[in-house]
Amino acid sequence: MVALAPGPGGERRGLLVLAHESADELHTATLPATAMAAQGLTVVAVASGPRDAGAWRTVASRFNRRITATTPVRLTGPAAVARAGGAPAGATAAAPGGESGTESPRGVLAPGALGITPWGTVLAAEENANAFFGTDDLTWQRSETDARHGFSAAGFGHPWHTEDPRFDLASDRARPEHFGWIVEVDPHDPASAPAKRTALGRFAHGSATVSEAAGHVVVHTTDAEDGEYAYRFVGSAPWRRLRAKGLEPLDHGTLEVARLSADGTGEWVPLVHGTGPLTRENGWRDQADIVVRARLAADAVGATPLARPERVAVHPTASDVYLALAGGVAGGGCGTSAADGADGCGAPGASPHGSVVRLRPSAPETPAARTFTWETFLTGNDPRATPEGSFAHPKGLWFDASGLLWISTGIPGHLLGDMAGPPGSAGPGGSADPVGRLGNNALLAVDPETGEVRRFLTAPRGAEVTGVAASADGAALFVNIQHPGHRTATAAPDREHPGAVSTWPDRAPGGSPRSATVVVRHG
Repeated sequence: MVALAPGPGGERRGLLVLAHESADELHTATLPATAMAAQGLTVVAVASGPRDAGAWRTVASRFNRRITATTPVRLTGPAAVARAGGAPAGATAAAPGGESGTESPRGVLAPGALGITPWGTVLAAEENANAFFGTDDLTWQRSETDARHGFSAAGFGHPWHTEDPRFDLASDRARPEHFGWIVEVDPHDPASAPAKRTALGRFAHGSATVSEAAGHVVVHTTDAEDGEYAYRFVGSAPWRRLRAKGLEPLDHGTLEVARLSADGTGEWVPLVHGTGPLTRENGWRDQADIVVRARLAADAVGATPLARPERVAVHPTASDVYLALAGGVAGGGCGTSAADGADGCGAPGASPHGSVVRLRPSAPETPAARTFTWETFLTGNDPRATPEGSFAHPKGLWFDASGLLWISTGIPGHLLGDMAGPPGSAGPGGSADPVGRLGNNALLAVDPETGEVRRFLTAPRGAEVTGVAASADGAALFVNIQHPGHRTATAAPDREHPGAVSTWPDRAPGGSPRSATVVVRHG
């Protein structure tokens, strides 16, 4: 949430920027045009006044808009200009029967986490953009880059390539390199085109967390797949100085990837053309090549695989960086039961039920400082935790202004306990689900000093808790609830029974569940 206006009453108004990571597959799986329109971002004004008795509502505003898979966007930074001839990255040969020219980039796909910059814009992390590409051309063969970035002929079963050649991997109009970026949106300028900041690298971004160090902007981001990496971007100069010169802060800086050692130390390794193995002699043409093939570049410098790195939170005063690992087998040798714990895993913080890792910069006041220490701060499904403090598969992290850390969980549907009772009770029929004692996904509050965890709210059945934001005065908490009614360990919806798991929030008999934003008010 970003402020709509300063001054008296400003704390009761704001702009919510909402990410639409995916569409309702029960109703859009075979309707590509509908699914494209459901993707992207929404900017909507909200307000709370005396006549609302403290409740928040959406309001008509010139700022309200939708950004979809077909909205014009612009690419900036190293990959914005093609390597040959200086043509825009969107330049392409004409389609059969068409005229030659350029095809401008369009669309924001699969955005997940959002971050707010010091200058009031919002960063959206494009995550699973590869899911919407495919081809029916049996002669198409994927390259090393296609394979490393998750592109395949079958995709994730979304037939978008039948509707738009941008998503047909065998077409000369395919544009996979236009997706997988951090996207900057100005919610206060509805006429502005979203900017894809290519200096921050291309991969399945799980986060876009913005902080400052000595006036330099720092963006922590992750590659949200098991075995992938944590990254950060450090501005080349104080962001105010760059903007005063008419420069975009997120186009000028260094992309780095994390390397963690078993002794609890670590470093941020630059992904810069001409350094280390990233040279022309090793097949790296320029910086554009590095950011477009960021996964391969990170492989080359020996980055540390992590167990599904998701959101990042930076302490508002201590500069400690908290990284949510949703759980996986990164690094090999990770146990598959709670009894194995982190000791059986081969990667830092790895655990079958996730963990939260804390990084402590060696010199937090120095933006160029690349060394840190790390430790596992919390472990998912910890048998020592109380029922109130139990959690698994942490995905979302967020600090409020007081320094309280909020964790939102994303237990996979096939592991969700189908529980009617409170956390800590047994599932129906004595379910063998290893995380069934935790019930549904939840939002939890953590004291970063003591590690004490308390459950704040529990999600509807089948749902994940995703984004969290506060009103300007801290009196209201906005919590996003994603895909309620999704499959659980014992039930799954279908087109004939969309409410088989849940009909939240409308609870209409025979109705469908809907994702929604919940507002929790103080007092």
